[in-house]
Amino acid sequence: MSDELLAEALAARTPDEAFDIPPDRPLSISAVSERLHLSAHTIRYYERIGLVTVGRDHGGRRCYDAHAVRRLEFIRRMRQSGMSMADLERYLDLVAQGAETVPQRLDVLLEHRDTIRAQIRELRLALAATEYKIATYGGRLDGECGALFDTTHDEGDLT
Repeated sequence: MSDELLAEALAARTPDEAFDIPPDRPLSISAVSERLHLSAHTIRYYERIGLVTVGRDHGGRRCYDAHAVRRLEFIRRMRQSGMSMADLERYLDLVAQGAETVPQRLDVLLEHRDTIRAQIRELRLALAATEYKIATYGGRLDGECGALFDTTHDEGDLT
């Protein structure tokens, strides 16, 4: 990984305060939900299918330590980037098996990185097409619908 990519990855990650969880004061599901922008339902689902393990307090309520929150953040990032549940479950199963599975984990992540790069290429093309159309219509997208249907700049193409 280049220094530039590493710096970008570190800058884009969730702020450290999201993981600043004292061992004696774990977070509730609502606090984790708020910090990570995940619904409580989604968090419970990830727990139910075994992607994350959380402790319980004396009343049976979930208690999220820093490790669980970091795991959820990783899961969130992978899902946000399009990793399938099957691939995510496979990856986390490999993690649970220990250090001897590092080569297989690397394969999963390399494949996912290729998928993300392809998505980024497609999004860049979509952005370029959108920017072109905005420029074609004179950049007027502030509710002035007349500009959207002015075909004089677009050789009759209404798309």
